Amino acid sequence: MTPEDLVLTPSGLRFQGWTFPCSIGRGGVRADKREGDGATPAGIWRIIGILYRPDRLPAPHPEACAIGVSDLWSDDPRDPDYNRIVRAPHGYSHERLRRADPLYDVVLVTDWNFVEPEPGNGSAIFLHRWRKPVHPTEGCIAFSPEDLLWITERIVPGRTRVIV
Repeated sequence: MTPEDLVLTPSGLRFQGWTFPCSIGRGGVRADKREGDGATPAGIWRIIGILYRPDRLPAPHPEACAIGVSDLWSDDPRDPDYNRIVRAPHGYSHERLRRADPLYDVVLVTDWNFVEPEPGNGSAIFLHRWRKPVHPTEGCIAFSPEDLLWITERIVPGRTRVIV
């Protein structure tokens, strides 16, 4: 581990000498993550991308990509594009990235089950804004908006690791 890693601890997520309060999945941390179990997967993953809502805030990082009105994330294990960004209309189960609430105003995309997605092993493990302090997620890791922006400004996509 290095100070550049994001390390989940019982007291929060540690990064660059700071510990940030965060929320994890309602199913806790699991080594045997499955689609829909609400768990945060144990392991080591990389931050591979940053998405943001350009209608709500400026780019939070030089490598951030704008979320478009038709951007979705496939969460259907039957979909050939499972655990990938897709565009509407999309005939499989998916999650809308351009949400009405602010949860996905900034999204750090991890490589959990991403390189060669295994259907059913879980999709879309993101770091994003929490609904309210320490309110459980569906498996992602969530933060206050201020902490998420602070973290986002300091990560290096492709190099920064998340250790759970």
